[in-house]
Amino acid sequence: MILNFQNSALTLTAGRPDQLPQKATPQIALSGRSNVGKSSLINSLLGRKNLARVSSSPGKTITVNFYEIDKKLYLVDLPGYGYAKRSEAERRIWAGLTDGYFTRYIDRVPFLSVLQLIDLKTGPTRDDEMMFDWMEGNGIPYFVAATKCDKLNKTDRAEAEQELRTYLGEDRLVIPFSSLTGEGREELRSHLCELYRTKGM
Repeated sequence: MILNFQNSALTLTAGRPDQLPQKATPQIALSGRSNVGKSSLINSLLGRKNLARVSSSPGKTITVNFYEIDKKLYLVDLPGYGYAKRSEAERRIWAGLTDGYFTRYIDRVPFLSVLQLIDLKTGPTRDDEMMFDWMEGNGIPYFVAATKCDKLNKTDRAEAEQELRTYLGEDRLVIPFSSLTGEGREELRSHLCELYRTKGM
């Protein structure tokens, strides 16, 4: 692979839009609701057990975390959305950070794609649907990791995958993923390498 995923580090954590880095490094942003498994996916993808801390309280931390892969690519963990217990002030912080990220980077650095995470067992929530609508409306490229695929039996999984692919359109890339079994990890790595090769180098 053209990227060494083990050569990775958390290089910056931004709690305010003005803390977002100016460095023009190719980026792939991770988006998804709280408790969808972003931290577990990051740890599995980068081959590091505790690089991204898995919170026992979903939605507790509102930061944008920049993971540098092989000094070539940023994997950007956006704060999770859809956390019901979040206060109005916290919601404003979340919106300001997320909007600030996309406003700053979409047209100014080699922004490659959004990796949108969906819990395969739950399926797209209303918040997920709003995110899909927003990305579609703004022409933002994205692909999907269907997390926690190991939680379903064979029949339920096949049905859930088909429902998700029907909802998104058959031409949209959907990668079933499990941080427990490692399923989907190599396919995700390969696609990130391909995005970097074709759009980021």
